[in-house]
This record gives sequence, structure tokens and C-alpha cells, in this order.
Amino acid sequence: MTVAMMLENATPNPAIGQPAERSDAALPKRRVRSFVLRQGRLTAAQRQALETLWPSYGLPSDQPFDAGTVFGRTAPVVVEIGFGDGEVLAQMAATDPDTNYLGIEVHRPGIGHLLLRLQALGLSNVRIYCADAVDILTHNIANHSLDAINLFFPDPWPKKRHHKRRLVTPDFIRLVAAKLKAGGTFHAATDWEDYALQMLKVLQGCQELENIGAGTTPFAAPGIHRPRTKFELRGERLGHSVWELVFRRR
Repeated sequence: MTVAMMLENATPNPAIGQPAERSDAALPKRRVRSFVLRQGRLTAAQRQALETLWPSYGLPSDQPFDAGTVFGRTAPVVVEIGFGDGEVLAQMAATDPDTNYLGIEVHRPGIGHLLLRLQALGLSNVRIYCADAVDILTHNIANHSLDAINLFFPDPWPKKRHHKRRLVTPDFIRLVAAKLKAGGTFHAATDWEDYALQMLKVLQGCQELENIGAGTTPFAAPGIHRPRTKFELRGERLGHSVWELVFRRR
């Protein structure tokens, strides 16, 4: 049995340091999660990438994040939470090689896709956790250590009864503020207006953060300082608007 096949059938084992497939039942129940693990099928290429490339780019979920050790250099650190298929993360890392990028994602097909892109582009300035971002921020990343945190198009959980699952809450934003250096930024984007308004209210309620992206409205211009996502372009074709927020740690 290959490593990739074992990963498909394994239960979580952070000590292995590989992105094993998990079900919601395997997750601790200490809080409401902002995601549901509906794992899509891995392509043969993604499965091969998880087997051969994960050791080069992946971090065990119980490993504290020390950028100097992980990347072998001192450089700004940008975290992307929930990077999806990783295309934006790969583009940002390719155009900004002097910055270290850390991606956090729970869905293995997206991780496999990103691994293939990192190999194709020959990038060495990206590392990945396959884990819940809140857990990683809480337990693995030191306070005042990040230069930026990006959250692009998180699950909007549009039904009112599911709003409690939305990631952006006062507790989450306090956690974000604690991890950012002075002058570090939090950049969020969504195509759900009511979620954008909720994000804005929560961010404005955090005294450690200030809105630096505001123009004629409290929101930043769409597409500011980032590549556009495949999800975003699809939404644009359907007539969806995008709301962006950029806040800085005081």
C-alpha cells in the first residue's frame, strides 16, 4: 500500500506530519467549527503530490511555527487561512519571493493542487498546515509574529441558523490581532454583503485594529493588493459584488 493510499484511510495522527483524511466525527467538539470536511476525490496527480511533495512543504499540525527554522531565513511572514485550491497563494508567493508564506487548509484535494503548483513554479517560500486555522493560530504561532493574515472568501454560511459557524467573530479577531506585529494587516474579502457587514462590525469593535483600506465607504476597493480568485471570477460572471476589508494592527 502506498503512502497516499494510507493517507486516504488513516485517522488523524499529527505526529506523522501528513494531511490524513478526517471526518467531522474525529474533530474535537470543544467549539463550533467554521467548516465541514466534505472531502472531494483526490486526482491521481494530487494523491501523488501528497505522497511525494508533502514532506518538502507540509508541517505537522503539532509543530510550533518558527519561521527562521522552517524557511531558513528571516523575512516577513504572511498567512492565508483557507486557501482553497491554492492558486492565489502560489501567485502571491511567486511574485513576492522575499516574503515567507504559510497556508492553512483542511481540504486535502486543495492542498494537493497547491503542492503541484509549488513544484511547477519552483517555489521554496511556502509551507502548509493541514489543520483548523483557529487551532494553528492559537497553539502553533507566537503572538506578534506575523506581518499579515489573509482570509479570502471564507464560507459565508448564508442561512441564519448557520451564522454561528462563520469564522469572523470577536474571539477570532482578537486572536488575529494578537498574532499580528504592530503594523501588520488583516485582509478579508467576501461576496456576501451581510457577512461583509458583520465582518466590518466585528473589526470596528477591536480596539487593536484600525481600518486602513477605507475609501468613500468603509470597504476597500475590490482586488486591492491581491490576485483575483477563480471563485471570485465565477461570482463576477453571476453578477456578485465583492466587499474587502483591510485593517492594521496599531
